[in-house]
Formats: sequence, C-alpha cells, structure tokens
Amino acid sequence: MRRIVAGLFISLDGVAENPGEWQIDLMDDEAGADVGRGLEEADTILLGRRTFEEFAAYWPSAPADDPFSAYINNTPKLVVSNTLTSVDWQNSSIISGDVSGQLSALKEQDGKNLGITGSLTLVRSLLRDGLLDELRLQVYPIVLGKGKRLFDDSIDKLPMKLVDSKITSKGIAILHYQPAPS
Repeated sequence: MRRIVAGLFISLDGVAENPGEWQIDLMDDEAGADVGRGLEEADTILLGRRTFEEFAAYWPSAPADDPFSAYINNTPKLVVSNTLTSVDWQNSSIISGDVSGQLSALKEQDGKNLGITGSLTLVRSLLRDGLLDELRLQVYPIVLGKGKRLFDDSIDKLPMKLVDSKITSKGIAILHYQPAPS
C-alpha cells in the first residue's frame, strides 16, 4: 500500500510560497538529508498545476549534473488539474475529474510513496479529503510577512500527530506529522 506524503518548506509565519526565494541560503546538510530521504521513499511525484508549470519551465533544461534535475526529470509525475489538457514534460500525465477516487486507487497499489513538493492548493485539498498520509514540514527561522500560507480558512480543525522531529544546526525545525485518529 502506498502513502501520499507532502514535503514543504515553511517560514515561521506560515508562508510556503516561492521557497526558492528565501529558503536555499538558510538550508543546511541536515535539512538536505531530510529532503533526500523523502525523494528516496517516493517513486511518483504529485504536483498541482501551478507548481507543475513552474517546474516544467525550468527542470527539463536544468543542468544534468544537478541531482534533483535527474530525479525530477526521470520520475513519473502526476499533475492534478481540471484545466490542463496535455503535458509535454517527460514522464508526466494528468489526473482530473474524480481526483480523490483516482488517488485512493493509486494508494491501494504496490509501490513507494506518492511525494508532493510545493503545490499548496493540492496539499490543502488532500488534507480536507483525508488522503494525505504525512505532512513533512521544514520550518525555517525567518519571518516573511507576506506570501501564500500553507493553511487558510479552507481547512477546518484537523488534529495532527507528531511522528518525527529534529532541530538542525541552523535552527530549522524538521517536523513530520500524520493525521491523528479521531
């Protein structure tokens, strides 16, 4: 049975938008190792439309010696979208319509995790639908003041259970949560 696991970078004030603009200079080896574990545990990437379009504009032509480039270009990608009709990036396909049903069926198959990077709207909808099995946050010691936050008014009370935690040498809080039993 597969699990859906989201890995997100987030600021102290909850901003998770455009981490490439603020997170990279703050990252340390321990946070990098946590990201690496997440990649090793997944054999498929789930992306929302906006994140897919941003990634597809950069990663296919990124330097081949970049380890993430090799991973993301060669790993199957499922794009959750009701507006896209085609995708050109290699190993990509679209999930639309009954997304919850399709993802539930994928979770029943054998394989590694379905990993999510970014894709805040997708993460929120999976939390609301009870499909997200684990939320892995890296909370960076920075306040951004503005930007899209992970949680908004679309999420009702959702108890979570901390299943792993670590504070890195640069003060990044690595927090892995699973939905708590009701």
